[in-house]
Amino acid sequence: MIRKFLFLLPTALITVSRLEGADTPLSFNRDVRPILADACFHCHGPDSGTRKADLRLDTEQSFFGEGGNDPVVIPGKADDSPLYDRLIADSPDDIMPPPDSHKELKPEQIEIIRRWINDGAKWQPHWSFVKPEQPALPEVSAKDRVSNPIDQFIFAGLDKAGLSPAPEADRRALARRVALDITGLPPTPAEVETFVADQDPKAYEKLIDQYLASPHWGEHRGRYWLDAARYADTHGLHFDNYREMWLYRDWVIGAFNRNLSFDQFTVEQIASD
Repeated sequence: MIRKFLFLLPTALITVSRLEGADTPLSFNRDVRPILADACFHCHGPDSGTRKADLRLDTEQSFFGEGGNDPVVIPGKADDSPLYDRLIADSPDDIMPPPDSHKELKPEQIEIIRRWINDGAKWQPHWSFVKPEQPALPEVSAKDRVSNPIDQFIFAGLDKAGLSPAPEADRRALARRVALDITGLPPTPAEVETFVADQDPKAYEKLIDQYLASPHWGEHRGRYWLDAARYADTHGLHFDNYREMWLYRDWVIGAFNRNLSFDQFTVEQIASD
């Protein structure tokens, strides 16, 4: 569902990035592809209009020489791989990226590519084609503070940084944080006192459900999507005239409040664009 997707994805991405380190196995999509996309894809990527030397670094076939092409990467042998050789070349005529591209890889980026090749150069397709896998839950020192699996990843990051989790906030602070995060509005005094007095072990979950059921949930979360879609009630150019766009705004808010599935949320917008 869209609300779960938008809630958990940022937390998961931040947590994973903080757990990465020099001893973490390298991933092509996470560690290598971003380097190539920034420095190499303009001349060796999917755009045939800017491609040079008939070489693509965004496909598995070009990397490993399938289809009659010479390989640019030899798994397990960075020193014998033409790609790595060009990254460390001394001559301006040989080094990649070329000087006139105004792109220059940092030593640590070159080291990531060297490690990836020597570790076997395991290729990955675009992340959208990779089946998600449930990661193993890390061991943490603050086991008594864990209330859900996400806590374990957060506390593992804190352990790695040599930090301890802050004390749990009092109930009034929790009520305010939840209300502001989910609805963008502060809680009413009555809502706060009801939560403070609720002795049910699931009182916090009930509070979350209460705000997710509020129409303000869709208004608050929907505005992020509307900002990305550059929604406006006026044209914004020249005369800045009014335009009838509120139907789309109301539909987005309603989609969040109905907890419309993310795929259907996307399909319906493309279909009505």
